[in-house]
Amino acid sequence: MEIDSDIPQFLATQKRQVPAALQNYYNTFEDLYERKLWHQLTLAVEEFVSKPESGPFQVAFFQQFIKDWEAKMSQIKLVTLGVSAARQISDHKEAQEFLKALTEKVNKDETRDAYVLAKTETAHFGLLLGDLDTTKKDLEECSKHLDSFDSVDPQINASFLRVSADYYKIKAEYAKYYKHALLYLACVNIDDLSPAEKASRANDLALSALLGDSIYNFGELLMHPILESLVGTEREWLKNLLFAFNSGDIGKFEALAPHFAQENVLQSNMTALRQKICLMSLTETVFKRSSDNRSIPFATISSETKLPLEEVEILVMKALSLGLIKGTIDQVDSVVRVHWVQPRVLDRSQIQGMQERLAAWNENVKKTALVMENEAVDVYA
Repeated sequence: MEIDSDIPQFLATQKRQVPAALQNYYNTFEDLYERKLWHQLTLAVEEFVSKPESGPFQVAFFQQFIKDWEAKMSQIKLVTLGVSAARQISDHKEAQEFLKALTEKVNKDETRDAYVLAKTETAHFGLLLGDLDTTKKDLEECSKHLDSFDSVDPQINASFLRVSADYYKIKAEYAKYYKHALLYLACVNIDDLSPAEKASRANDLALSALLGDSIYNFGELLMHPILESLVGTEREWLKNLLFAFNSGDIGKFEALAPHFAQENVLQSNMTALRQKICLMSLTETVFKRSSDNRSIPFATISSETKLPLEEVEILVMKALSLGLIKGTIDQVDSVVRVHWVQPRVLDRSQIQGMQERLAAWNENVKKTALVMENEAVDVYA
């Protein structure tokens, strides 16, 4: 490849425009470019682009410098640099067109992974423009490609999961958002996320956990460090609310309910939230009992869930249909007999309760063993 005489001129011109802290990079760029050390040049460019001060210069830098030797670098890295440049464009439509051109450039069998990354990030701008139908089609196409790969670069997976989660957030499909957002966090180092992004993601995950009609186990989220980003903020009550739901603490739920005025989506779903906390309270009532003491009168459930007695059977039937518990209802005696309850993550008080039940079980085993031992002595005597 012949050295383009315009490249040194471009680098010299842009060097005079960038902040002083970035100017040394341009000396490195010119040197490595002239020596055709493409790998080292790629690394230097990645470091340059990672600097926030480089933002205003990235589009021209990509179009006039990187494009000249783009075939010499990893195409995934090319797309990554292109995405970084696109994010500097304030007009979302223009940014989308910028990425569409790059997407077509890597639309080849040998660069299908880079294509998926470019297509996914293009879909991100489609979301920003409100084009949900096209975004859905793009994500479905990317999903098929990902399923066909033997292995997937975590960066590509993270991009797909992030944009998918954002799509489901806009569509208010809470359970799907919850799933994809948690998977996205599993693909990235959360320390690389900005404080604002961590707080926003934690906020959205908390809301989706509360509002998802199929989510009754918050364990993975409760253990995730992302929730710590809410501590010390005006949204900390959301974290406390999650733990209240996890333990079925209706009193704590009622105490936190005044905060719902800050979130219209919670306020408008109050009926569903009350039913959910009652279901969680029911499972906690079952969980607190030993396995040989799980014939629970409706009156006890009514007391624990603060529901009228006549609504208890409906609640139990709902819990059975959702698979939160397994058992039978004795309508004559108004008793539910439970032989299984859905496992979940325990807080300290719940762990303490389990410890006490295990200690009681251990004592019962010792007593039974002692009785059997004494009877055995009588038999052989």
